[in-house]
Amino acid sequence: MAQNKQPEVWLRGPIKDIPALLQPAAHALLQTREEVHLYIPDFPEELLWIKPAGRASVGFHLQHLTGVLDRMLSYAQAKELSKNQFELLRQEGDSQTKKSKDKLVKDFDLKVAEALEYFKTIEE
Repeated sequence: MAQNKQPEVWLRGPIKDIPALLQPAAHALLQTREEVHLYIPDFPEELLWIKPAGRASVGFHLQHLTGVLDRMLSYAQAKELSKNQFELLRQEGDSQTKKSKDKLVKDFDLKVAEALEYFKTIEE
């Protein structure tokens, strides 16, 4: 099994330009991103949309991470969800999208980067 040799993100110190009160959220996002990059590369593509014992697929969880973060950013900015966000929510876990694990990871990376940039704009 893959293993990260670095300490967890929160043990590495503050994230530059992120307000102190948002450090735990930034650390959690960065830790999640690292773990996705640690474990997903070895995950077989053909199992991405399989629902073990009828449960949610790994593909669903990767889509859901991105979708939840996207929606939370909208809520944090006091915005209503868009029609596109509702459509993406409806599609979460839909194997018909057939998104590859690389595409799902890239989408998550972009959303984490967006969240961290947003955190930098918030005053304590």
